[in-house]
Amino acid sequence: MGGTMLPPDEAGPEDVVLAWEGADVVAVRLPQLADSLDHILAAMERKEGRPLADLDRKAKQEVVRVLEARGAFAVRHGVETVAGALGVSRFTVYNYLNREKGL
Repeated sequence: MGGTMLPPDEAGPEDVVLAWEGADVVAVRLPQLADSLDHILAAMERKEGRPLADLDRKAKQEVVRVLEARGAFAVRHGVETVAGALGVSRFTVYNYLNREKGL
């Protein structure tokens, strides 16, 4: 997801502090959710071994299903970001989402 480790005493209110045997040992600063979507898309491209835009329709539908399960579309501009990565329109992404929901 692209998190950053830092000393626990430098942790802010949004950071996650991890403890071991009662002592704080490290803090993790997670990126903004929109940045995480970019990381997820990049990881999916690495897994596929090619740009997501080069996938066939069925594979793109599967990508949308996985992203939906991961909450990608709760992110502001998530649909636009995914549409750009898949090389399709926002309308197509919404169609894939509706198909998944059985609408």
